[in-house]
Amino acid sequence: MSKLTVDLQRAFEAPGVPAGADFDRWAGAAWLGKDPSEVTIRIVAEAESAGLNSQYRGKSGPTNVLSFPFEAPAGITVPLAGDLIICAPVVEKEATEQQKTLMEHWAHMVVHGMLHLQGYDHIDDNEAEVMEALEIRLLGQLGFSNPY
Repeated sequence: MSKLTVDLQRAFEAPGVPAGADFDRWAGAAWLGKDPSEVTIRIVAEAESAGLNSQYRGKSGPTNVLSFPFEAPAGITVPLAGDLIICAPVVEKEATEQQKTLMEHWAHMVVHGMLHLQGYDHIDDNEAEVMEALEIRLLGQLGFSNPY
C-alpha cells in the first residue's frame, strides 16, 4: 500500500499518456515523506500549461511540468503534497528531442515534479546536483536510466 494517493485528472488525452497505475508507481516512489499524503496530477494541453506558466512563473509558452506545493493555512494540517500539471505535448516533444522513450520521460517528469513538491529545487548548482542525483537514484529504482 502506497503512502501516496494520486488523483489523476486527464484534461488532455493522447495515445502516449501513460496509464494511471504508472503515475501511481512513479509518484509513490518519489514520495519521500514518512506520512501518507495525496497529490493531484493533471495532464493538460499546451494552452492550459502556457496560461499557468505565465500566471505563476511569468514565463511565456507551455512547459513540461509545473509543481504547486500545498500550503495549508496556519493551524490546519491536511495531508496534501500539492498539484503537478504536466503538459503531454511538451513531454512528447522533449522525449523525441532527447532521444528517450516516452515512458522514460513521463517517469522523469513525475519524479522531478514530486521532488519539487517536497522542497527540492535546481536554482543554484549545489541544489541542482542534489536534486539530479536523487532523480537518477529514484528513476534507477524504477528501472529507468539516467535522464541526464
